[in-house]
Amino acid sequence: MPSAQTANSTAGSDASLRPASTVVLLRETRAGLETLLLKRNKALMFAGGCWVFPGGALEPADLAAAQGDEVRASRIAAAREAWEESGLRPDPDDMVLVSHWTTPVAEPRRFSTWIYAAPVTGAQEVVIDGGEIHDHLWIGIDKAIAMHEAGELAMLPPTLVTLLSLGSYNSIAELVGEERHSFVPEVLPVFALHEGVVTVMFRGDAGYDTGDPALAGARHRATLDGQRWIYTCLNVDPACPQLVRQAG
Repeated sequence: MPSAQTANSTAGSDASLRPASTVVLLRETRAGLETLLLKRNKALMFAGGCWVFPGGALEPADLAAAQGDEVRASRIAAAREAWEESGLRPDPDDMVLVSHWTTPVAEPRRFSTWIYAAPVTGAQEVVIDGGEIHDHLWIGIDKAIAMHEAGELAMLPPTLVTLLSLGSYNSIAELVGEERHSFVPEVLPVFALHEGVVTVMFRGDAGYDTGDPALAGARHRATLDGQRWIYTCLNVDPACPQLVRQAG
């Protein structure tokens, strides 16, 4: 039987990657930072029924507007997707890059995704199409995490990890000031299914290089437990880039 790493290393290639971007829209309240989450139609093949940040694949018009600069185009695409999915218009120049995720090669549809964060200024009325997006929620970051842990908000690991990291900030100014000058994690998860348990391992996990989640040692992973993902970062080498910022 092939190992999880074998499956991850043979089921895709860089040529199959589609560039995409997403933006974490933020606003400040007396209770702290809130973010906008959108609920995808359950009928959709990708992330159906999950709560997500606005985002999607880059389009030719985005690249044309950026004169072929893919990174710049990812900002333009994130702003366009936010407008199309929520009716809100973040300024591409106000976006800060939080992380970059590449879909595990075991997945049939793969994306190379820039994840940005940006403040929402002016009008904050959300307008959804009722087709691809079925619901929306302005919610405190800590509350969103708690609801996911309770099995009430379905989301994918990149969404959860991003919320866990941004939840350490007390204001948009603090977030922008820190993230503009911080190391940007490049994340390529490794997928594994072991004894019926779905695990997504990140760099620094003892099983990352072999694809074996049962190997003893450091734990840097997200494990699916019913309707929720449980993120664990334990005994990871300090030299390994951190995905979740610690408050301080």
